[in-house]
Amino acid sequence: ASFLKGIHDYINLHEKQDVLKQETDNLITKTSVGETDQQPQLKGNQFLFQDIPEADHHQKIKTHNKGQSGNNPFSCLTCGKCLSRKQSLDRHMMMHTGEKPFSCLTCGKGFTQKSFLDQHMKTHTGEKPFSCLTCGKDFIQKSRWTCHMRIHKAEKPFSCMTCGKGFIQKHSLTCHMRTHTDEKPFSCLACGKSFIQKNILTRHIKTHTGEKPFSCLTCGKSFIQKNKLIHHMRTHTGEKPFSCLACGKSFIQKNILTRHIKTHTGEKPFSCLTCGKDFTHKYSLNCHMRIHTGEKPFTCTTCGKAFIQKRNLTGHLRTHTGEKPFSCLTCGKDFLQKRSWTFHMRSHSGEKHFSCTICGKDFNQNSCLNQHMRTHTGEKPFACITCGKGFTQKCSLNSHMRTHTGEKPFSCIICGKGFSHRCSLSNHMKTHNGDMSH
Repeated sequence: ASFLKGIHDYINLHEKQDVLKQETDNLITKTSVGETDQQPQLKGNQFLFQDIPEADHHQKIKTHNKGQSGNNPFSCLTCGKCLSRKQSLDRHMMMHTGEKPFSCLTCGKGFTQKSFLDQHMKTHTGEKPFSCLTCGKDFIQKSRWTCHMRIHKAEKPFSCMTCGKGFIQKHSLTCHMRTHTDEKPFSCLACGKSFIQKNILTRHIKTHTGEKPFSCLTCGKSFIQKNKLIHHMRTHTGEKPFSCLACGKSFIQKNILTRHIKTHTGEKPFSCLTCGKDFTHKYSLNCHMRIHTGEKPFTCTTCGKAFIQKRNLTGHLRTHTGEKPFSCLTCGKDFLQKRSWTFHMRSHSGEKHFSCTICGKDFNQNSCLNQHMRTHTGEKPFACITCGKGFTQKCSLNSHMRTHTGEKPFSCIICGKGFSHRCSLSNHMKTHNGDMSH
């Protein structure tokens, strides 16, 4: 219990630091970038936001600049941080003492400032007073509305000095800069792993606590993140809100659409320095690199078998549990993996997206097309390290390797005889047909 409390106190400390930093960023944005031309639409007769009078606005900037210039007379005795005002020091000290004098009467959550409590209360009341006149989206805070408006105006005022990439928020730029500096300031107290952003650390900590607070009301499956639940719900509703302008195909998630679009553009910006193979995503490159390094970080706790990717482990675990969660609505056949189910569904629809540019033959899987192309090129990329024989498919190499190792993983359930190949076992089982009929 004390360990978990330590973790949550650590997160709360960073949360307050981030909020204070965000307030400063918003203040800088108003002077350096300027307010957007459009003003937020207030709901009803509520006067929920008032612009800072110009004199007060300049006074805030003056105070901010005073802090930046190094004239900070108020020092924290705990961490040494210097601040320009006593009020700021008092607020800062609450991070060390854990004091949260402003509490929510609905859920009991505590806050260091009344303004934070006021914002939090809107999550209970559902109040979102700032509306976008372009798309109708509503926001609890004006700062969120301001950032959102930049999406419509294609405005990215914060640019990376290293690579030139632009960002809507200064916070996003700060996080991006860490990809260049390799800085990872947020560390897990449980395992020591470090992260670029606090929200990634928060999500990671739940892997230690096992906390999955977001549950599907349809099937009961739970998730660590709310957005994962939202994506999952679309598998029940069939909603696919992200559509490709090139071919019209729709997707559940925007990142899947982004990945799909690269199949049209042919863009593959990530290259393997070992073999030169190109990839559309950095994640795919990272997985590919494990082929060269031999790294298999995902291990089955039941049989000890290791895998390059987590999804391969997930599929493997079902061979132990017997779970086949993907069912064909046409013929009722069940599958361990969604990928296998997708390929199977094409056998009913007759859908074949992948065509050979040499002979015109069509295939329902890209992998099948790649294997077929080797019949034209003569390429045999999978070579036996013992005898040097080459193969067009990895599965053929695996079968061949058993002639050297003597491994016989396929056993007869009747007489126990082992075989190197599944087809040999199938032929053998026919010899028992007479025994099995009795």
